[in-house]
This record gives sequence, C-alpha cells and structure tokens, in this order.
Amino acid sequence: MTDDTLIVFIDCGDTIIDESTEVRDDRGIVQKADVIPGADKAIKAIKEAGYPIVMVADGEALSFFNMMHDHGLYDCFDAMIYSENVKARKPDPRMFKAAWGAVNASPEDAWRTVMIGNNLARDVKGANALGIHSIFLDWSPRYPKVAADASEQPNSTIHTPSELLPLLNQLQQQLLASSR
Repeated sequence: MTDDTLIVFIDCGDTIIDESTEVRDDRGIVQKADVIPGADKAIKAIKEAGYPIVMVADGEALSFFNMMHDHGLYDCFDAMIYSENVKARKPDPRMFKAAWGAVNASPEDAWRTVMIGNNLARDVKGANALGIHSIFLDWSPRYPKVAADASEQPNSTIHTPSELLPLLNQLQQQLLASSR
C-alpha cells in the first residue's frame, strides 16, 4: 500500500451479507447466511484492484469467520475489526482507529479512507465524524434511508454492490489528482 492508495473500510451485515438470511445457533453466533447479490464479486474485484480492505463490523468474531469462510471471502480482507474485540460499537471512533492500526495507517489517513455501510447512524455517522469519505449502500429495507441530521449525511450513495469498484476507482483518481 502506498501513501496515496485508497483504504477501504466496509461493514458486513446488509452490506456484504443479507441479515435476513442469517441462521444463528443457541449462542447467537451466525452459522451461515447468504451474500447480498453481487457482494462477493464486488469484494473480490476490490481486492484484485489492489485496495486494502478492512471489515469494520459490529458483532461476534466467530459469526464473521463463519460467513466469510462460507463464501470464500475471508482471505480478501487485510484485517477484520469486530465490536466484540474492540469492546465498542460504531459510530465509536475506536472501531475506525483500530481499523487504521490494522493496516499501519492512522487518523491522519482519513483523507484517503472510505467507509462503506448500510447504516446511516452507525457507519456513515462514525465515518463522517473522523473525516472519512462515507459511502451509503442503500440496499436494505431494515434501516432508515434518510439522514436524521447532517452527521448522518453520506458523501456518496450506491444501491448495489456492483457500483462499488467504479466508485472507488473514481475516488482514487480524484485522490491522485488532488495530491499532485
């Protein structure tokens, strides 16, 4: 990773995995779940394009391990940051700071970081508070689609995972142009 490469943070539930399909055991651990249509291809394409990807998700580590292995996505991530391990939930800045630390970056790298998520109050608000470019995946019917206030207003909105790589490439080009 160079100092001008976009860093990609991404949520899991209703961003990669369709939460409505989760099958949990008696401890609440997700045993299996379906991916959102095209999300697996999008994650693999982002990885192949050379962007570092960090999962930043609320939940239990074993749930994410099960789901990502089941769909062949586990090795696509440079790191995975879970609320279970950080002892915080988004929009808490500790989640995002842990993600930067996992890829040898820091809050000073906010200008070249994006956060992709489905939840305005957690993913978008947390990213915005730290100066991270927020990308709202407006896919799920389970969460509000209208920002409660300016802190939840995304920088970009997409409707399908297939829109991710073209948007990231566009943002990478803008980043390179502004750093010259």
